[in-house]
Amino acid sequence: AGPNTRTTQMFINYKDNGRLDGLGFAPFAKVVKGMEVVDELYKEYGENPNQGYIQNVGNTYLEDQFPNLSYITSVKRIESLDEGSEKEDDLE
Repeated sequence: AGPNTRTTQMFINYKDNGRLDGLGFAPFAKVVKGMEVVDELYKEYGENPNQGYIQNVGNTYLEDQFPNLSYITSVKRIESLDEGSEKEDDLE
């Protein structure tokens, strides 16, 4: 490990995947609106990107071998303050 070596996987579950809980995959968010954006993520590569190559080569491997891959470049945290009121933070 060293600088710029962190890896992350994110799953967007369409159903309860409790079997992942025991493997260390903790839910951290819920899509409350904008599911149409999730539906537009490029899906044709499926499980093909090689995790080892991603860890060793990084984005160079992804950009070369999977040019249509979708990337998440920003997120918005919505914190529910009380019923009917929301606070939003842009995270980029």
